[in-house]
Order: sequence, then C-alpha cells, then structure tokens
Amino acid sequence: MAERLQPATLEELTAAVADSEGAFEIVGQGSKRGLGRPPQTARTLDLSRLSGVSLYEPEELVMTAAAGTPLREIDARLAAAHQMLAFEPPDYGPLYGQPPGQATLGGIIASNLSGPRRVKAGAARDFILGCTVINGAGEVVKAGGRVVKNVTGYDLSKLLAGSFGTLGVLAEATIKVLPAPETCRTLCLSGLDDAVAVVLMNKALGGAQDVSAAAHLPAQIARRTSLGSEASTLLRLEGTAISVAHRLARLQEECGGKATVMGEDEAAALWRSIRDASFFAEDDGDALWRISLPPSASPTLTREFVSARYFYDWGGGLVWVSLPAEGDGGAAKLRTGIAAIGGHATLVRGPLALRAAIEVFQPMDPALAALTRRVKESFDPLKRFNPGRMYRDV
Repeated sequence: MAERLQPATLEELTAAVADSEGAFEIVGQGSKRGLGRPPQTARTLDLSRLSGVSLYEPEELVMTAAAGTPLREIDARLAAAHQMLAFEPPDYGPLYGQPPGQATLGGIIASNLSGPRRVKAGAARDFILGCTVINGAGEVVKAGGRVVKNVTGYDLSKLLAGSFGTLGVLAEATIKVLPAPETCRTLCLSGLDDAVAVVLMNKALGGAQDVSAAAHLPAQIARRTSLGSEASTLLRLEGTAISVAHRLARLQEECGGKATVMGEDEAAALWRSIRDASFFAEDDGDALWRISLPPSASPTLTREFVSARYFYDWGGGLVWVSLPAEGDGGAAKLRTGIAAIGGHATLVRGPLALRAAIEVFQPMDPALAALTRRVKESFDPLKRFNPGRMYRDV
C-alpha cells in the first residue's frame, strides 16, 4: 500500500519532510489532482488536516490560514463580514468527477488559479502577503508579513504561486481580502459572432463603466445554460447600488440599447459556471484546454477548430476549448496556432495516457527551462516535491 502522511501541525509537517527520504506527491483535498502530469511517486503528503483560519482582521483586510483550509470555510468567514477573495478562485473539482467545494487555499495558490474578475482584480499571486513553506531540506522558510504594505519576501510568495507544489510544501499563507460589492448586475447581448463579441468586450473593459468581467458563450455552449440557443456575450458591473445603476444605463447605451439585464440569481449562477468551466463537466472523455493569449487573436485560433466546443473569458484573453482526446489531444495544432501570436495552452483535463505522453503545460524555451531547473534545484535539489508534475525533469 502506498504510504500516506497526514500531518496536522507545522511541527508534524516539518518532521514528515525532514525525517523521510524519497519523493512526495503533495495534495490537499485532491480536487485538482488531475491537473498536471501523472504523479511520479507512490508516497503522498496529505495536507487536508493542516487546516484552519489562524488570523482574520476584517478591518485590516487580512487573513491567515493553513494550506489545507477549504475555500468554502474561508468564503463563509469572509461573507459574514461582507468581504471576498477578489481573484474569484475557481472550483475545478467537478471537472474531475469530484464533488464541488473541495478546493483548498494551498491548492489555489499552488496553481495560481483565478476567475472572471482576473481582468480587473489581478491573479491569485497578487493577493499573497506572506507564506510559510517547507523546503526540500525540511527547513521552515517564511516570507512576507501580515500587513498589506509589507513587501519583504514578496517575490518568494509570488514564485510559489503557480509552481504546483514543485518548489516546496506550502504550510500557511497570509492573503489580502477585499470588501464584497454591494450590487452585481450583468448585461447580456445575444447573437454576436466571436470576432464582434471580442471587440465589444474589450471596448467595455477599457471603457469608463468599470466592467469587472466579460465573457462570450458561443451558441453550442449557450445551449447548455438558461440563455437559449443563441450566442451570448456577458458584461458584469459591480459596486454600490447607485453607481451600478448609473453605469448600467450608460453601458446599455454604449451597446446600442441591444443588451438585456439578467436576473441577479441567474447571472450569479452563470458566472460561477464560467469561473469553474462547468459547461464541460460531463465531457470527461475529451481533452480540455485552457488557453491564454491576446484577446484579438482568440477568434483566429478558434476558427481552426470548427467542431470544437469553446468559450471566451477575460474579454477573450482566456479561451476554454474541448477537443477529442485521440492522438495528442490537439496539442500540436493548438500550440502551433499560438506560436506566432504569443500565449500558452494548458491541458486541464485529459486521459492519464495523454497526460503522460504530451507536455501538459506550455513547453518552455531553452533559456526559461534552464532557469526553471535552477530555481527547482535551489528549493528542492533532491526533487522530493511533486516530481514531474509540471515537466518531466522538474
């Protein structure tokens, strides 16, 4: 039976790393275990018991929590004070056949995942104020602090975000939180083609009405929602009730009066689906790609995949594409398509054999690959943490 260590305190976690030999797969609740290359070790370091909020100061907009703390617990604490995680962390568990609500703080930071508000608020890494990490030697490393203006060690915290646990074991993190908006309203325009929708979304995002999210659902995705059979372009406004009402009227005028205002509950559910890419939850046999690229290039890319299911978030800067998993799952064609325009493509979900055969994350150029190896060697020279999770030799 594979060894599974479940430390419940920082001391137990430090001892588990320092007193053990060999490599670990690091997991929280396992909601994103299918994201990345297959595990290269049979030993698991389970952080699900390393849980709990140790500090929350609503007036200072700061929270400290252990890495295994479920986001649902954090969200509940923040909602009681009418605050939020502004980067809108997604819940990908259902994409992998898991129940919703299993995501943890450590998993979100390790994967640097953000939702539709990313275009306005920033990424997950932008909200990390400090962290406690165990390196490959079993040493406790602390960076940053508990106040918003403290930037000591801030680069280390950012470096860990998006490293998928390959640099160290995140034990605790201090994050910045923000007040939740008083009101959220969403405009919907029907029947736009992709190129027109991308132009409209970026005009709105760059305009004076302070749009907080912009997404476009082609007809084949809109049919999976309550929106009907036509393509739907969505623009979200947030803020105080008076401000939102004024900006909503102005944005409707800018859209030529063709936009309708969605019901608040319906819109909230739809933005959660966009955040979690839950339109694809039942297509578990396909290769699901998450592609970041210049918004203006998105329609050009998706025209090359006429039979694919896809939708745009971040005004077209993020494209989700579901392709058949046969062969390389569309990897070569996708990456050839984005090579000339910039960007990167990540295989978010695919069969085990496909994830083992191709580069799940965007291949790196030689200079970046060499730098990545040096960073890995400085934190985890023996390759003990999630070896091969991102790249074969990292």
